[in-house]
Amino acid sequence: MEEKYYVFVYGTLRMGQRNQHVLQNSVRGAAQCYTNGKLYDSPYGYPFLKEDETGRVYGELYEVDQELLKKLDDFEGYCGPGKNNHYNRTIKTVTTDIGTVQAFVYVLPEDGDRHKLQHIEGGDWSVYSLLKVKESFLYFAYASCMDDERFIRSGVKHCFLKVEGRGTLRGYKLRFAKKYSDGGRADIVEEGGIVEGKIYEITKEGLAYLFKREGVKEGCYRPIVLEPQLNGKKVMNVLSFTVVEKDSETSPPKSYLQEIFRGGSDVLSPEYLENLKKEISEKFGLQ
Repeated sequence: MEEKYYVFVYGTLRMGQRNQHVLQNSVRGAAQCYTNGKLYDSPYGYPFLKEDETGRVYGELYEVDQELLKKLDDFEGYCGPGKNNHYNRTIKTVTTDIGTVQAFVYVLPEDGDRHKLQHIEGGDWSVYSLLKVKESFLYFAYASCMDDERFIRSGVKHCFLKVEGRGTLRGYKLRFAKKYSDGGRADIVEEGGIVEGKIYEITKEGLAYLFKREGVKEGCYRPIVLEPQLNGKKVMNVLSFTVVEKDSETSPPKSYLQEIFRGGSDVLSPEYLENLKKEISEKFGLQ
């Protein structure tokens, strides 16, 4: 049997980026995962990961064979240990939503040119590059952010008027993985399944509201880039949010559930809503 390797990618090889074609024949094991390090933009239009135990760099995990690994070495300018490499290839621990694996990662050499590099806050190249070039965005809402009443109370309803339709996110499950004093809040966890949501087109004003509402600065949720289906057709570079430090599931407040079902009632499928109600009832004893 041919040997397989895990490779963690964090820049232009990711889905929706300009070099995603390099990995088109490989299997993606995780779309939402991270390894320790700090991420830097460069003048060349692609990022570098610098070794650092205090930070996180987000990316994707792929399974590749020996032939593709050699192709990646050539692509990343890696000639071997101790050589004058553009990137070094090392083995690092990668954390996914269902566990950890050891994977190859291409990192900045110790003597790499750092003075031209700019630190990327948040550690996610896909989010960073999208926000840098776009003025409007598709946004996948899957919980209380589907509910107009919260937007109205916050004075931002005008930012969420353009509803594109139903989003279907495959490979994820809805979990109440963020614990607050009054109960759990929703999250999308990459462990198989389907999550439906409402896709909006929003501007930077709406996005700024969401960053504040989701507690991005405080490290509660972080922005991510997804590839859901919109009304049955796959779309790229759709923004959403996921919990940074996932807790064990906690029963959500009834008022929060009311926002989810009220907000999703005009777009989500009846089957999805019914299954979600049943799952919540069985898991938490809530009606």
